[in-house]
Amino acid sequence: MRAETAARPAIRVRGLEKAYGQQAVLRGVDFEVARGSIFALLGSNGAGKTTTIKILATLLRADAGTAEVNGFDVTTQPGQVRESISLTGQFAAVDGILSGRENLVLLAKLRHLDDPGGTADDLLARFSLTDAATRRVSTYSGGMRRRLDIAMSLIGNSAVVFLDEPTAGLDPEARIEVWHLVKELAGSGTTVLLTTQYLEEAEQLADRIAILHQGRIIANGTLAELKELLPPAQIEYVEKQPTLEEIFLAVIGDETHAQGAR
Repeated sequence: MRAETAARPAIRVRGLEKAYGQQAVLRGVDFEVARGSIFALLGSNGAGKTTTIKILATLLRADAGTAEVNGFDVTTQPGQVRESISLTGQFAAVDGILSGRENLVLLAKLRHLDDPGGTADDLLARFSLTDAATRRVSTYSGGMRRRLDIAMSLIGNSAVVFLDEPTAGLDPEARIEVWHLVKELAGSGTTVLLTTQYLEEAEQLADRIAILHQGRIIANGTLAELKELLPPAQIEYVEKQPTLEEIFLAVIGDETHAQGAR
Protein backbone atom coordinates (compact mmCIF):
# COMPACT_ATOMS: atom_id res chain seq x y z
CA MET A 1 0.00 0.00 0.00
CA ARG A 2 1.36 3.42 -0.89
CA ALA A 3 2.12 5.84 1.97
CA GLU A 4 -0.39 8.33 0.57
CA THR A 5 -3.17 5.73 0.62
CA ALA A 6 -2.18 4.45 4.07
CA ALA A 7 -2.46 7.96 5.49
CA ARG A 8 -6.07 8.34 4.35
CA PRO A 9 -9.01 7.13 6.42
CA ALA A 10 -10.24 3.70 5.39
CA ILE A 11 -13.71 5.21 4.90
CA ARG A 12 -14.64 8.85 4.34
CA VAL A 13 -18.26 9.98 3.99
CA ARG A 14 -19.34 13.55 3.27
CA GLY A 15 -22.89 14.90 2.94
CA LEU A 16 -24.45 11.55 2.04
CA GLU A 17 -28.13 11.78 1.11
CA LYS A 18 -30.61 9.15 0.00
CA ALA A 19 -34.39 9.10 -0.38
CA TYR A 20 -36.86 6.44 -1.44
CA GLY A 21 -39.56 8.38 -3.23
CA GLN A 22 -40.64 11.14 -0.86
CA GLN A 23 -39.12 9.39 2.17
CA ALA A 24 -35.69 10.85 3.04
CA VAL A 25 -33.53 8.16 4.65
CA LEU A 26 -30.11 9.85 4.79
CA ARG A 27 -30.02 13.61 5.31
CA GLY A 28 -26.37 14.60 5.04
CA VAL A 29 -24.28 11.92 6.76
CA ASP A 30 -20.62 12.65 7.57
CA PHE A 31 -18.04 10.39 9.22
CA GLU A 32 -14.56 8.91 8.85
CA VAL A 33 -13.18 5.51 9.86
CA ALA A 34 -9.49 5.09 10.69
CA ARG A 35 -7.62 2.13 9.22
CA GLY A 36 -7.51 -0.97 11.39
CA SER A 37 -10.25 0.27 13.70
CA ILE A 38 -13.76 -0.88 14.59
CA PHE A 39 -16.40 1.75 13.88
CA ALA A 40 -19.97 1.19 15.05
CA LEU A 41 -22.92 2.84 13.37
CA LEU A 42 -25.55 2.73 16.08
CA GLY A 43 -29.23 3.38 15.49
CA SER A 44 -32.74 2.01 15.75
CA ASN A 45 -34.55 0.23 12.94
CA GLY A 46 -35.15 2.59 10.02
CA ALA A 47 -32.39 5.01 11.00
CA GLY A 48 -30.54 4.46 7.71
CA LYS A 49 -27.77 2.08 8.79
CA THR A 50 -28.27 -0.55 6.09
CA THR A 51 -28.75 2.11 3.42
CA THR A 52 -25.38 3.60 4.37
CA ILE A 53 -23.71 0.19 4.15
CA LYS A 54 -25.25 -0.49 0.74
CA ILE A 55 -23.97 2.82 -0.63
CA LEU A 56 -20.47 2.17 0.70
CA ALA A 57 -20.54 -1.34 -0.80
CA THR A 58 -21.61 0.09 -4.22
CA LEU A 59 -24.95 -1.75 -4.06
CA LEU A 60 -26.90 1.51 -4.01
CA ARG A 61 -26.24 4.95 -5.45
CA ALA A 62 -26.50 8.00 -3.22
CA ASP A 63 -28.62 10.98 -4.27
CA ALA A 64 -25.97 13.44 -3.07
CA GLY A 65 -22.67 13.56 -1.23
CA THR A 66 -19.44 11.61 -1.62
CA ALA A 67 -17.98 8.46 -0.13
CA GLU A 68 -14.56 6.83 -0.36
CA VAL A 69 -13.58 3.32 0.70
CA ASN A 70 -9.89 2.38 0.86
CA GLY A 71 -9.13 5.56 -1.06
CA PHE A 72 -11.54 4.83 -3.92
CA ASP A 73 -14.69 6.76 -4.78
CA VAL A 74 -17.78 4.55 -4.57
CA THR A 75 -19.39 6.26 -7.56
CA THR A 76 -16.52 6.67 -10.02
CA GLN A 77 -14.36 3.68 -8.93
CA PRO A 78 -16.84 0.97 -7.92
CA GLY A 79 -14.65 -1.87 -9.21
CA GLN A 80 -11.71 -0.91 -6.99
CA VAL A 81 -14.05 -0.49 -4.03
CA ARG A 82 -15.47 -3.99 -4.50
CA GLU A 83 -11.98 -5.46 -4.66
CA SER A 84 -11.23 -3.79 -1.31
CA ILE A 85 -14.25 -4.92 0.70
CA SER A 86 -16.27 -7.81 2.04
CA LEU A 87 -19.87 -7.54 3.18
CA THR A 88 -21.72 -9.68 5.70
CA GLY A 89 -25.42 -8.87 5.77
CA GLN A 90 -28.03 -9.33 8.48
CA PHE A 91 -28.72 -12.89 7.33
CA ALA A 92 -26.01 -15.47 6.70
CA ALA A 93 -25.32 -15.64 2.95
CA VAL A 94 -24.27 -19.27 2.87
CA ASP A 95 -25.53 -22.21 0.83
CA GLY A 96 -27.31 -24.63 3.16
CA ILE A 97 -27.01 -27.56 0.73
CA LEU A 98 -23.21 -27.34 0.62
CA SER A 99 -20.92 -28.20 3.49
CA GLY A 100 -19.02 -25.49 5.35
CA ARG A 101 -15.81 -26.39 3.53
CA GLU A 102 -17.55 -26.43 0.13
CA ASN A 103 -18.93 -22.93 0.75
CA LEU A 104 -15.44 -21.62 1.51
CA VAL A 105 -13.77 -23.43 -1.41
CA LEU A 106 -16.40 -22.14 -3.84
CA LEU A 107 -15.87 -18.52 -2.81
CA ALA A 108 -12.08 -18.92 -2.85
CA LYS A 109 -12.31 -20.18 -6.43
CA LEU A 110 -14.56 -17.27 -7.41
CA ARG A 111 -11.90 -14.93 -6.01
CA HIS A 112 -9.26 -16.78 -8.07
CA LEU A 113 -7.08 -17.75 -5.11
CA ASP A 114 -4.19 -20.13 -5.78
CA ASP A 115 -5.05 -22.65 -3.04
CA PRO A 116 -8.81 -22.69 -2.40
CA GLY A 117 -8.67 -25.88 -0.33
CA GLY A 118 -5.86 -24.64 1.89
CA THR A 119 -7.61 -21.31 2.37
CA ALA A 120 -10.81 -23.10 3.38
CA ASP A 121 -9.02 -25.36 5.86
CA ASP A 122 -7.19 -22.43 7.46
CA LEU A 123 -10.44 -20.50 7.96
CA LEU A 124 -12.29 -23.54 9.29
CA ALA A 125 -9.58 -23.96 11.92
CA ARG A 126 -9.53 -20.25 12.76
CA PHE A 127 -13.27 -20.16 13.30
CA SER A 128 -13.48 -23.49 15.19
CA LEU A 129 -15.47 -25.18 12.42
CA THR A 130 -13.08 -27.98 11.45
CA ASP A 131 -15.19 -30.69 13.12
CA ALA A 132 -18.24 -29.52 11.15
CA ALA A 133 -16.37 -28.95 7.87
CA THR A 134 -18.07 -31.75 5.94
CA ARG A 135 -21.55 -31.26 7.37
CA ARG A 136 -24.26 -29.51 5.39
CA VAL A 137 -24.63 -25.91 6.54
CA SER A 138 -28.37 -26.49 6.95
CA THR A 139 -27.47 -28.53 10.06
CA TYR A 140 -25.41 -25.70 11.62
CA SER A 141 -26.62 -23.65 14.57
CA GLY A 142 -27.19 -19.92 14.15
CA GLY A 143 -23.84 -19.12 15.72
CA MET A 144 -22.01 -21.59 13.48
CA ARG A 145 -23.67 -20.16 10.35
CA ARG A 146 -22.68 -16.63 11.38
CA ARG A 147 -19.09 -17.71 12.05
CA LEU A 148 -18.97 -19.34 8.61
CA ASP A 149 -20.45 -16.21 7.05
CA ILE A 150 -17.76 -14.02 8.62
CA ALA A 151 -15.08 -16.54 7.61
CA MET A 152 -16.26 -16.23 4.01
CA SER A 153 -15.95 -12.46 4.25
CA LEU A 154 -12.23 -12.85 4.98
CA ILE A 155 -11.43 -14.75 1.80
CA GLY A 156 -9.16 -12.50 -0.25
CA ASN A 157 -7.89 -10.47 2.73
CA SER A 158 -10.19 -7.49 2.18
CA ALA A 159 -8.96 -4.20 3.60
CA VAL A 160 -12.45 -3.24 4.81
CA VAL A 161 -15.19 -5.50 6.16
CA PHE A 162 -18.80 -4.36 6.52
CA LEU A 163 -20.88 -6.22 9.11
CA ASP A 164 -24.55 -5.29 9.00
CA GLU A 165 -26.04 -6.24 12.40
CA PRO A 166 -23.75 -9.28 12.70
CA THR A 167 -25.37 -10.67 15.87
CA ALA A 168 -29.03 -10.14 15.01
CA GLY A 169 -31.03 -13.16 16.13
CA LEU A 170 -28.14 -14.90 17.91
CA ASP A 171 -28.26 -16.22 21.46
CA PRO A 172 -25.97 -14.64 24.10
CA GLU A 173 -23.25 -17.29 23.78
CA ALA A 174 -23.10 -17.04 19.98
CA ARG A 175 -23.15 -13.25 20.17
CA ILE A 176 -20.06 -13.21 22.38
CA GLU A 177 -18.33 -15.61 19.95
CA VAL A 178 -18.94 -13.13 17.14
CA TRP A 179 -17.62 -10.28 19.28
CA HIS A 180 -14.34 -12.15 19.73
CA LEU A 181 -14.10 -12.72 15.97
CA VAL A 182 -14.68 -9.04 15.22
CA LYS A 183 -11.94 -8.05 17.66
CA GLU A 184 -9.57 -10.53 16.00
CA LEU A 185 -10.34 -8.99 12.61
CA ALA A 186 -9.37 -5.51 13.75
CA GLY A 187 -6.34 -6.90 15.56
CA SER A 188 -5.05 -8.29 12.27
CA GLY A 189 -5.28 -4.82 10.66
CA THR A 190 -8.66 -5.12 8.96
CA THR A 191 -10.96 -2.10 9.16
CA VAL A 192 -14.42 -3.05 10.42
CA LEU A 193 -17.57 -1.00 10.05
CA LEU A 194 -20.49 -2.62 11.82
CA THR A 195 -24.07 -1.53 12.23
CA THR A 196 -26.00 -2.44 15.34
CA GLN A 197 -29.00 -1.47 17.41
CA TYR A 198 -27.53 -3.08 20.52
CA LEU A 199 -25.96 -0.52 22.84
CA GLU A 200 -23.84 -3.11 24.64
CA GLU A 201 -22.44 -4.40 21.35
CA ALA A 202 -21.20 -0.96 20.33
CA GLU A 203 -19.78 -0.43 23.81
CA GLN A 204 -17.92 -3.75 23.79
CA LEU A 205 -16.47 -3.57 20.28
CA ALA A 206 -16.09 -0.10 18.85
CA ASP A 207 -13.12 2.24 18.90
CA ARG A 208 -15.54 4.95 17.78
CA ILE A 209 -19.32 5.09 17.78
CA ALA A 210 -21.57 7.20 15.57
CA ILE A 211 -25.25 7.50 16.48
CA LEU A 212 -27.47 7.68 13.41
CA HIS A 213 -30.94 9.09 14.07
CA GLN A 214 -33.53 10.00 11.45
CA GLY A 215 -30.91 10.04 8.72
CA ARG A 216 -28.35 12.20 10.50
CA ILE A 217 -25.28 11.56 12.63
CA ILE A 218 -26.18 13.22 15.92
CA ALA A 219 -23.11 12.10 17.90
CA ASN A 220 -19.71 10.67 16.94
CA GLY A 221 -16.78 9.82 19.20
CA THR A 222 -15.12 7.32 21.46
CA LEU A 223 -17.15 5.85 24.29
CA ALA A 224 -15.35 8.18 26.72
CA GLU A 225 -16.14 11.21 24.55
CA LEU A 226 -19.80 10.25 24.28
CA LYS A 227 -20.05 9.83 28.05
CA GLU A 228 -18.83 13.42 28.45
CA LEU A 229 -21.99 14.60 26.68
CA LEU A 230 -23.95 13.73 29.82
CA PRO A 231 -23.71 15.40 33.25
CA PRO A 232 -21.18 13.85 35.65
CA ALA A 233 -22.49 10.71 37.27
CA GLN A 234 -23.43 10.76 40.94
CA ILE A 235 -21.67 8.15 43.05
CA GLU A 236 -24.06 5.84 44.83
CA TYR A 237 -23.41 2.59 46.66
CA VAL A 238 -25.87 -0.07 45.57
CA GLU A 239 -25.97 -3.83 45.59
CA LYS A 240 -25.03 -5.11 42.15
CA GLN A 241 -27.15 -7.99 40.92
CA PRO A 242 -25.96 -10.24 38.09
CA THR A 243 -27.53 -9.62 34.70
CA LEU A 244 -29.59 -12.31 33.01
CA GLU A 245 -26.83 -12.68 30.42
CA GLU A 246 -24.24 -13.31 33.16
CA ILE A 247 -26.53 -15.91 34.74
CA PHE A 248 -27.14 -17.60 31.37
CA LEU A 249 -23.44 -17.86 30.55
CA ALA A 250 -22.56 -19.06 34.05
CA VAL A 251 -25.18 -21.82 33.90
CA ILE A 252 -24.09 -22.87 30.40
CA GLY A 253 -20.49 -22.98 31.57
CA ASP A 254 -21.35 -25.08 34.64
CA GLU A 255 -23.36 -27.51 32.53
CA THR A 256 -20.51 -27.82 30.03
CA HIS A 257 -18.02 -28.59 32.82
CA ALA A 258 -20.41 -31.13 34.35
CA GLN A 259 -20.80 -32.98 31.06
CA GLY A 260 -17.06 -33.01 30.56
CA ALA A 261 -16.54 -34.62 33.97
CA ARG A 262 -18.88 -37.53 33.19
